[in-house]
Amino acid sequence: MIEKSREKAKEEFFQEKPLLEHIRELAIRLRRIIIALAISFLFYFMIGYEWIKTNLNIKLLGASISISRVPVPYPSFYDSIAVKVTRFMIYHEIPKGVKIIIINLFDPLFASLYVSLYLAILTTLPIIIKETWAFLSPGLYESEKKIFKLTIIPAFLLFIAGSSFAFFLLIPLMFDLILLYTYSLGPSVEPTISLNSFISTVFLLMASLGLAFEMPLIMVGLTYLGIVKASTWRNYWRWGVLISFIIAWIISPGTTGGVMETIIGLSLSSLYFVGMGVSYMIEKKRN
Repeated sequence: MIEKSREKAKEEFFQEKPLLEHIRELAIRLRRIIIALAISFLFYFMIGYEWIKTNLNIKLLGASISISRVPVPYPSFYDSIAVKVTRFMIYHEIPKGVKIIIINLFDPLFASLYVSLYLAILTTLPIIIKETWAFLSPGLYESEKKIFKLTIIPAFLLFIAGSSFAFFLLIPLMFDLILLYTYSLGPSVEPTISLNSFISTVFLLMASLGLAFEMPLIMVGLTYLGIVKASTWRNYWRWGVLISFIIAWIISPGTTGGVMETIIGLSLSSLYFVGMGVSYMIEKKRN
């Protein structure tokens, strides 16, 4: 019955608009996303800012707010927002004793490009979601629309939590452990890392952990849709833990002697049990 109603909805969706109209609409929405990404990318790559002292008093809801400094943007290629973010990452993630080296002449440029692209994607994420939703929503059921709306904010928060976990805990720990291994080899070995490798490693770990932290949301969504029962998550919890450590092994750079893999694996295993608990709550509420 459900399959028939879904097929009927899809037929109505495609009958309302011919295939060419769907392709045209998809092209328009993709163009909007690309334009938004390009503008955000150029902003981070070509615009810098400087804090200017000021004495501004703004009244908001009966309260007076004093602002002592305001950021003033200006065109800058060598001191852009991407360069400032790269500088912040270098001085807050790299421990003392480790030197950043440039192997390729264009490594600083590529680093700014990577940072600008990552920031542009994060900035335009609401536009990407909005345009994707506007294209897909006519072909979805009300229940599916409800699920999509309910999962947007938790998915974003889980991604931020995973990226923050990688940036503030895992990456500094990884460099500290690598530094200890390097010192054990003697004074003849100098700890260095290329700028390109540093930026790519940081963003790869942040993006990977951000996506991996979506696991409990996927579990809850499958239980909410009735595809997987909550008891299934409990019966196969050993497989869940095993998969968590396999993901940790894939994500980890593999240069810390198993410490990084263990921390990531335990974190993902904890998220698995959180997803299992929430799935039980949803199933109990439904019944």
